[in-house]
Amino acid sequence: MARRVHQPLENQEFDFILSMTTGPVLAYFCGTWPKAVEACRAMDSVVGELVEEYGTRFTAVRTDMTRCPESTRRYGVTGAPTAVLIKDGEAVASQAGPMTREEFRAFLDAHL
Repeated sequence: MARRVHQPLENQEFDFILSMTTGPVLAYFCGTWPKAVEACRAMDSVVGELVEEYGTRFTAVRTDMTRCPESTRRYGVTGAPTAVLIKDGEAVASQAGPMTREEFRAFLDAHL
């Protein structure tokens, strides 16, 4: 259910969330270094609004690149923020960089 945003603390928790979720997962990868923090906070707000708007159409997972390095590498993420839409464990779409609400909505609509 996409009523809240999951925040795994390690790779195993990320993998557990994926294994227990039916339907698409929006994993958005964030960083804690100074240049990434502001953009990632903006993404938090946008994703939070879209989770409420889209309801159960996807599950959101905010992934800290430092805490989940294996998951970050698995999906080819090299910068923060990056959104990856995952279906059945496979990335079907990704978008690097901050997105406005409208850009994020277009990303989701094109791939959900």
